[in-house]
Amino acid sequence: MLAVQLQTKRHPVVRDTRDIWELRKDLKQEQELEQQLLLEIRHNDEKIQNYKQSRSVNQRAALEETVNELKREAGLTEISGPGLLLTIEPFYPDNYVGPVVNTVSPELLKRFINELNMYGAKEIAIANERITNTTAIRDVNGVTKIGNTKVSSLPIQVKVIADNVTTFHNRLKASTIFDDFVIENLQITVSEPMTTVVIPKYDGNWHIRYMKAVQAEKEGK
Repeated sequence: MLAVQLQTKRHPVVRDTRDIWELRKDLKQEQELEQQLLLEIRHNDEKIQNYKQSRSVNQRAALEETVNELKREAGLTEISGPGLLLTIEPFYPDNYVGPVVNTVSPELLKRFINELNMYGAKEIAIANERITNTTAIRDVNGVTKIGNTKVSSLPIQVKVIADNVTTFHNRLKASTIFDDFVIENLQITVSEPMTTVVIPKYDGNWHIRYMKAVQAEKEGK
């Protein structure tokens, strides 16, 4: 009996002496605090969602820009810029006697393209065929073929875009490549620098042999 009394004295029971109005006031404060916390949680959830969406949009935009840049580099888009128009046509002296040329040999065209690149050509199209790193120039049954285009008649128009078209024009005019064309009874007429030359996109098919698609890893792994 004494032990129970001593224990009661050491740990007295604390009674809630608040009346009903005080309890209601405290309950209302707790409810308002809970409501405020819920609003903050919702606000933070919206921030996280907006961040995820923004990151997704930015990634998509960056990916699309990369794809477009690769397409431009591969010649899969039409391009325009300052450049020159060149015309390849027959050239015969007055006393010439012999066969008539109606095409350009693949070897001469390849040398011509290398010469244009050496002088600063950025983009080239021959007979409206965009020249890319994979464009094949070959002889098919006595007719020169550039990619998918047969060069079976003259004249042929060559479009060139260069960053510094004036410098490119001056270097080209001093080139000895014109003599190589004369040897094959051909001549090249070079236009004055133009502010805008339009070169079409590459219209062939790209064959991918050594690449394959992979599945992207999920985030969080």
